[in-house]
Amino acid sequence: MSTEHQQWLNQLEKRSREKQEKFMNGIAAKLRRPRQNHAPTQPFRGAPSFWNELEWDEEKRIQAFTDNFVSVGAHIVRVKNLEEASTFITTKANELGAKYVIRQNEQAMDELQLEAELPEVQISVWNSKPDENWKARAAEADIGVVMADYATAYTGSVTVLSSPEKGRAVSLLPTVLIIIIPIERLHTRLGETLNRFDEAGRENLPAGIHFISGPSRSSDIENDLTIGVHGPGVVYGLIMG
Repeated sequence: MSTEHQQWLNQLEKRSREKQEKFMNGIAAKLRRPRQNHAPTQPFRGAPSFWNELEWDEEKRIQAFTDNFVSVGAHIVRVKNLEEASTFITTKANELGAKYVIRQNEQAMDELQLEAELPEVQISVWNSKPDENWKARAAEADIGVVMADYATAYTGSVTVLSSPEKGRAVSLLPTVLIIIIPIERLHTRLGETLNRFDEAGRENLPAGIHFISGPSRSSDIENDLTIGVHGPGVVYGLIMG
């Protein structure tokens, strides 16, 4: 770069800085406040100690999660184990006349034995065939079945992580979503989940971290609410344990 061109760039930078200062000074004058030239010192970082110490017992966690999850249009069912979860999924699939179900590729999901319980329904296991278009298969599914990695009672949200065995499309594209939530994964505060990601370190983060708080809800500027535009329109949470 020539010296002359560099000088021209420096002049542009100087003029831009002068305009910026004039603009910010004008705002400070109109607000009748002294101009802040440095970021204020924050005495605290993160959540206060009393919030980090908040911990509900199991029944309160279940009740709070249920209230929050149901309040946005989702459904909650209590099941004791995977056998009861399988019974619910089978009954719901028959009730809805489902023809196609897709599930995550996890060992716990194998124990649901959906293939045996629903012999007339096509059951697909995410990423079990290398040449399959799995996003398309998920979009065709009537029901998607996933296992929650974490759940938060205070916010009524479920956290589902992505991996080669657990594609995001399984929870995003089917018409109906069924989430199995082991009771030991249901925590009081969202920070209990987020802290795990901080501790793991950036290099160990999953491909995706997805928070689900009920059915897809979209509202335009006129407040017309539409369900199921950007995700499942019906969501069931099975609290297991």
